[in-house]
Amino acid sequence: QVQFVESGGGLVQPGGSLRLSCVASGFAFSSSNMRWYRQAPGKERELVAVIDMFGAATDYGDFAKGRFTISRDNNKNTMYLQMNNLTPEDTAMYYCSTPYFPDYWGQGTQVTVSS
Repeated sequence: QVQFVESGGGLVQPGGSLRLSCVASGFAFSSSNMRWYRQAPGKERELVAVIDMFGAATDYGDFAKGRFTISRDNNKNTMYLQMNNLTPEDTAMYYCSTPYFPDYWGQGTQVTVSS
């Protein structure tokens, strides 16, 4: 079964940084494009970043450009999201996903940026 385990979230002050991880299993991770999403209470889910199977970032949400960096390690079936210069607007639950199995989601990892 397709599974995602997100980790690395936490409480951080504005201007701080976090590095999120997503360990994937149950499908051909190394041959799959991957995505990070986020969702804050009362808001719609947002696309954060997209990475192709070779590790090239193909898209970032406007809010993420210049601050976030998506990467992956296919040998570890793991995707990462480096987040710098965090603001309170980045507070959300962060999820990883693949367009090949769009109905599968992990529990997410909570990012909270204090005011």
